[in-house]
Amino acid sequence: MQKTTFKISKMDCPSEEQIIRMKLADLTNINSLEFDIPNRQLTVLHSDHYDEIFQRLDSLKFDTSIVNSVSANNYEALTNNTDREKKLLWQVLAINFFFFVLELATGFISNSMGLVADSLDMLADSIVYGLALFAVGGTMTRKKNIAKSAGYFQLTLAVFGFIEVVRRFIEFETIPAFQTMIIISILALIGNGLCLYLLQKSKSKEAHIQASMIFTSNDVIVNLGVIIAGGLVYLTNSKYPDLIIGTVVFLIVGQGAFKILKLSK
Repeated sequence: MQKTTFKISKMDCPSEEQIIRMKLADLTNINSLEFDIPNRQLTVLHSDHYDEIFQRLDSLKFDTSIVNSVSANNYEALTNNTDREKKLLWQVLAINFFFFVLELATGFISNSMGLVADSLDMLADSIVYGLALFAVGGTMTRKKNIAKSAGYFQLTLAVFGFIEVVRRFIEFETIPAFQTMIIISILALIGNGLCLYLLQKSKSKEAHIQASMIFTSNDVIVNLGVIIAGGLVYLTNSKYPDLIIGTVVFLIVGQGAFKILKLSK
């Protein structure tokens, strides 16, 4: 048995992890995969040589290199905490989906594209978490079909959202209700803070938990962006700060959709 560690410079979120898992899924010589997303590393416990594993990783164009490869005859895998981690991911997914619904509804009511865009960012996270949870134990074809459907759905939402932002830039629109933008974004910020607390409390080193922490940390930045945009709407009495933050978040959502679509190839 060998333990080979790869440096994967462009692996920075759950989408890349899922792509890698699916790329290596049919290799029978792999015993386990351990992802360290913050440090951009993947450790593979395998039999035979690592050549084919490296070739598949390299074909993804994620800037892969080999850190080391050592004998692991006495290697003991970490205890499987699948049930506990699934429960944790369900909790995070539920929080994200709740705020997706809340921000989407209040975004339309308050005429804020920033809130609508942030709601779709929450939905994008829910899709990633749900994809990992619902695809567990499924066939490769099922996983690819789920990824394709989720990716196209998310991309469609991002495109329509971006078109709506362009329309509002061009046409006359009521200035968004900055109070609603700020209050709802603060609540979403609290929700994401709760997610981070739950993830950190688990003290899990598993890749999908670490990746979820990265995603949630990015959501906190988006929440702060919408709060700042709400303040600027108040100070400038203009719709443009809201539309600008909406554009930025829709681009982020669209980028996430393309990453998910890679899973279906």
